[in-house]
Amino acid sequence: MRIHSLLHESFEDTGYIRVWAEMNGHSFYETCLFSGDPLPSPDECDLVVVMGGSMNVYEEDRYPWLSAEKKFLKSAIDSGKKVLGICLGAQLIAAVLGAEVRKNTYPEIGWFPVEKTDDAEKAVLCACMPDRFIAFHWHGDTFALPQGSIHLFQSVGCKNQGFLYGEKVLGLQFHPEVTKENLQCLVENCPEDIVSGSEYVQTIPEILDETGVGPVHEILSVILEYFGETEE
Repeated sequence: MRIHSLLHESFEDTGYIRVWAEMNGHSFYETCLFSGDPLPSPDECDLVVVMGGSMNVYEEDRYPWLSAEKKFLKSAIDSGKKVLGICLGAQLIAAVLGAEVRKNTYPEIGWFPVEKTDDAEKAVLCACMPDRFIAFHWHGDTFALPQGSIHLFQSVGCKNQGFLYGEKVLGLQFHPEVTKENLQCLVENCPEDIVSGSEYVQTIPEILDETGVGPVHEILSVILEYFGETEE
């Protein structure tokens, strides 16, 4: 499987996704949009992974490459490619599919529980996942569910934590890819997001707690194995 990752920040990489790809013998490529890398052709990708970022999907004036990225994602989805979006990546997929992206009621930063919805049983992807798990979050926006998608995951602080569109397009608001290094980079580069006293924003020591890293990588492995088995 040829996995191609779209990166939006120099400090926010693919984390465990790349580790999993290399461990399982898959080809792995990256496009750094923040430094002007050209987008690939959808034909060059079996799985497109769209990562997070501090920007918002509606900030094309500040980040002109967002427009080209949206066109690329639309083309990839229309051509039947597998697409995984994480945080900003999920919001971009939702926007491309015609769903609203807006400010969430609360910012959600840190390790908080995620639960499967009642509709998750409709998705083969979720069959081997626990009903409830702890995931890492770092977002202020949220997406509405694209028409025709299955609502998979939710949290107390953010209702829409994940959706599956068809069998090949998955959007996740939470971050299953984070490593110890990812956590440190986020804290160092986005300290202004860590607002003391906010209901769903943890302290820096809580954010840097690595306890949840291994278990959330198990969730990610289920997802990536699913994409590896899905027919083109």
